[in-house]
Amino acid sequence: MTSEQQHSLEVHRQQFPALGNKLYFNYGGQGPLPQPAFTAIQSAYTQMQELGPFTGGALAWMTEKVEGTRRAIASQLNVSPSTITLTESVSSGCNIAMWGFNWQPGDHILLSDCEHPGIIATAQQLSHRYGVEVSTFPLMATLNEGDPIGVMVEHLRPNTRLAIVSHILWNTGQVLPLTAMAAACRQAVPTVAILVDAAQSVGVLPLKVDELDVDFYAFTGHKWFCGPDGLGGLYVRAASLDRLEPTFIGWRGIDMDVQGKPTGWKPDGRRYEVATSAFPLFPGLTAAIELQEQWGTPTDRYQRIVHLSQILWELLSTIPKITCLRTTAPESGLVAFQIEGFSNHRPFVQQLESQKMMVRLIADPNCVRACVHYLTLESELEQLVQAIEQALA
Repeated sequence: MTSEQQHSLEVHRQQFPALGNKLYFNYGGQGPLPQPAFTAIQSAYTQMQELGPFTGGALAWMTEKVEGTRRAIASQLNVSPSTITLTESVSSGCNIAMWGFNWQPGDHILLSDCEHPGIIATAQQLSHRYGVEVSTFPLMATLNEGDPIGVMVEHLRPNTRLAIVSHILWNTGQVLPLTAMAAACRQAVPTVAILVDAAQSVGVLPLKVDELDVDFYAFTGHKWFCGPDGLGGLYVRAASLDRLEPTFIGWRGIDMDVQGKPTGWKPDGRRYEVATSAFPLFPGLTAAIELQEQWGTPTDRYQRIVHLSQILWELLSTIPKITCLRTTAPESGLVAFQIEGFSNHRPFVQQLESQKMMVRLIADPNCVRACVHYLTLESELEQLVQAIEQALA
């Protein structure tokens, strides 16, 4: 990075107050909210009260802001806004997809062994309530060698109705060849639907989600977009819209006649939305996305993320007691590592946090996860590694 680019980044970082007093490596958990987003949220709450929070003027203003956020998200995913359902989180999006099927006893759900506990618990509840069969395939074993496509297809069944996988694995940082995986699954079981947990990919990878050929793609705004918590989304492929029945139902998802009676579902992704949300959050997320676009394109940001990940991976690999889970530099912003002789990494993570260096403990596999974003400085990586060396000494 040139000195001019370095200066530009440092100026850009000043719009993130949380970066001013700590070394932050937890973007995969929650990104720091930039000042323009915070200001947009405050202004929106003020505007709603000035208009009157339950008035025609407020409804029109709020609808405009909500649709602006839908368009901003769609532009980052390179999809039509009509395919986007606005939700509260990744988990909300996954629940819309998982509960939306008309499940029958004997239907099968296939998960990888790297999915988030929320996905696992939802699948278990579907099994309990509807007699759905649930099984996993060993994806974690393909982190450094092996064929993730082949192992997934191998575990499909003729009765597999839904297959669930993450685009970037939240615990190891592995980036999956999603397009090829989806194509192979459909060739093996043409009727299978594919749900993707995109918690760690949206805001990291340059995306053209339509070209991934998956049915459902659930994401959030509060991680790599650095937007407010409590706002996310679900992409529903147009051809898959009618595969799901809305589960939670409210005025935002239905069409009504002149008497206010329900006449049917909204014709697009809005049908899975429910009712009142914290609407001032929407301009906050829009502002966060716009701020990132001011610094660079999704490709620009991703290239910097990969560059920083390689630097951190190389620095960690020089420490004798450290073993990175990846044997090559990650292709995402998640760098996971283990410390020799540590059966529990929690005290180590807490020690770093006491020094204002924020990383995350991961339970399975037992490791520490450090996340880098385009916002991260090379000097911060050096400080983190120096602190790790001192802690181990």
